[in-house]
Amino acid sequence: GPGQGGPGPGGPGRTGSPAGSGSSGRSWKFRRPRSWKRLIGWTALTVVVLLIATSIGTYFWADNKLHRTVNLTALPAQPPLGKGTNYLIAGSDNRGNLTAAQQKALHTGSDDEGQYGNSDSMMILHIGANGDTLLSLPRDSYVTIPAFTGASGTKYPASTHKLNTAFSWGGGALLAQTVEYNTGIHIDHYAEIGFGGFVNLVDALGGVQMCLDKPIVDPASGANFKAGCQTFNGAQSLAFVRERHQEAQQDLTRMANQQKFLAAVAHQAATPSTVLNPFKLYPVLSAGIDTLSVDTQMSPYDLAQMFLGMKDITSGSGHSLTVPIANANYYTPTDGDALLWNMSQAKTLFGELQNDQPITVTGTDAGSDVAGN
Repeated sequence: GPGQGGPGPGGPGRTGSPAGSGSSGRSWKFRRPRSWKRLIGWTALTVVVLLIATSIGTYFWADNKLHRTVNLTALPAQPPLGKGTNYLIAGSDNRGNLTAAQQKALHTGSDDEGQYGNSDSMMILHIGANGDTLLSLPRDSYVTIPAFTGASGTKYPASTHKLNTAFSWGGGALLAQTVEYNTGIHIDHYAEIGFGGFVNLVDALGGVQMCLDKPIVDPASGANFKAGCQTFNGAQSLAFVRERHQEAQQDLTRMANQQKFLAAVAHQAATPSTVLNPFKLYPVLSAGIDTLSVDTQMSPYDLAQMFLGMKDITSGSGHSLTVPIANANYYTPTDGDALLWNMSQAKTLFGELQNDQPITVTGTDAGSDVAGN
């Protein structure tokens, strides 16, 4: 009855909605927050789904773009599978993707080294539980090239030559076979970096910053740099990693520069300004993949692990060294001056890498002429 707060617009005691609002007012007031929460939830779910779809799409896009050329599983007499993961990284001077004008502008010379070109840079990147290690193998290392079968089916006996001869004779497959034969290290993956794509990769990154302790002038490579920190474009980067004529240790200093430069490229490619910007990330990924020839088992995940390992090297959490050397000017009757490894120390180092043990052998000092940032 009147004055008893029964059912009505205000509910018991008239503590509900203002008169005249009715049930529609209560519905609007209480459902609005639930609608916003639902919208936020669906938006978040949509973003997550898009990110997952984009990541999956990017993975398969990259997987289809990889240029796979070397079947490591077909190599004869491979060492047993080691612990950790070992990447063999080679820098190739094969100029097949450069025009004559580009070869002249980049000071690369003509491509007269046969089907596979030549390799001035060979490194083993070991990724394991005791930190990552980047080990340079000098191109003039005097090693045994094991018996192999050429592309035409001709069988060649084992012989002793410089390490880069293996690449010029049989490309990445024979190089990997030779490295395994002489080190006892099982090579899990192979990556070959070529001239033209390397230039495009650096340009896609917007350049790579390097810091030089001294000026560098090498007309043969086109290097002409002042001392101090500076950003190299693609052509300048190529000139830098190829220069050696002004260096007292020639190839050894060049290898040290190449190690540090590759680590700097990996570091810059992993920065948020690259990874979080799709307009930069995809050109970098495309140029990076176009730079490479890899083994048939290489996946985009394996490739990412390789670059993250290089990034670890530049951050100081790993080792960067050159194989221990006994004689850097060893005369040979067929190959001129070559380089002999210190086999006592080298065997210990190779065993530590194969078995993923802490590194106790420091190898040859990689030098400190350059600091990559």
